Amino acid sequence: MSFGDPNNPYGKQPQQPQQPPQGQPGYGYPQQAPQGVPPQQGYGYPQQGAQQPGQPYGAYPQQPGQPYGAYPQQPGQPYGGTPPFAHWGLRFLGYLLDMVIILGPMYALMGIGAAMGPESAGASILSIIGLLYFIGMLVFQLYKEGTTGQSIGKRAMGISLLREADGRPLGFGMAFVRKLAHFLDSLACYLGWLWPLWDAKKQTFADKVCSSVVVKIK
Repeated sequence: MSFGDPNNPYGKQPQQPQQPPQGQPGYGYPQQAPQGVPPQQGYGYPQQGAQQPGQPYGAYPQQPGQPYGAYPQQPGQPYGGTPPFAHWGLRFLGYLLDMVIILGPMYALMGIGAAMGPESAGASILSIIGLLYFIGMLVFQLYKEGTTGQSIGKRAMGISLLREADGRPLGFGMAFVRKLAHFLDSLACYLGWLWPLWDAKKQTFADKVCSSVVVKIK
C-alpha cells in the first residue's frame, strides 16, 4: 500500500473549501437583489408597518388628532374607539338621580326643622346642616364629574361626560363652567334640555359650548 493509493486514508489530502465566484457573496452572507428589483427584507429585519417603539403590541397606528392606539372612527362616535353617544333617557335618569342625592337630604332636614317650629333651636341647626350638605355634595359631584367623567347618577346609568376632542374628562373647572352654561338650555322653554333627542351627537346647548359629549360605557 502506497501513499498514493486512493484506498489509503492516510494518503488523502485535505480538500480546500471552494471559493464562491468572484462578485457573489458566499453562504450566510446577504444576497444582493438583481438590478431593478427592490431588495427584500430578510428575517430579523424591521418590516414595514411593524410595531413602533413605545407602542403597545397589537395597537393600531396612531393617526393625527386621534387618541393613541384607538380604532378607526365609526359613524355615531365622537372619536375613534369610543362607545356610542348616550341617549336622552339615560342622561335624564342620571341627572334626576343626581338631583335627588343633592337636594333630597337637604329638603328632608329642612322639613323636619319646619315641623319642629320656627322658634325651635333645633330647626335652625337642621337647616344649617341641610345647607352645608347641599353645598358639599354639589362640589363633590362636580369634582367627580370633572375628574372621572362620572357623577353618582352617571355612574349608575353607565354613562360618562368627556371632552369631544380627545375623550378625556373635562376637569373640575370646565365641569363647573358647563353647569353654569346650562342656563342656555333653560332658555326658549327649556329647548336645550331636549336637544339631545334629535341632535347627531346627543348634545345639549351647554355641551356644544363646552365641546363635551356624554357617551355610554356599558
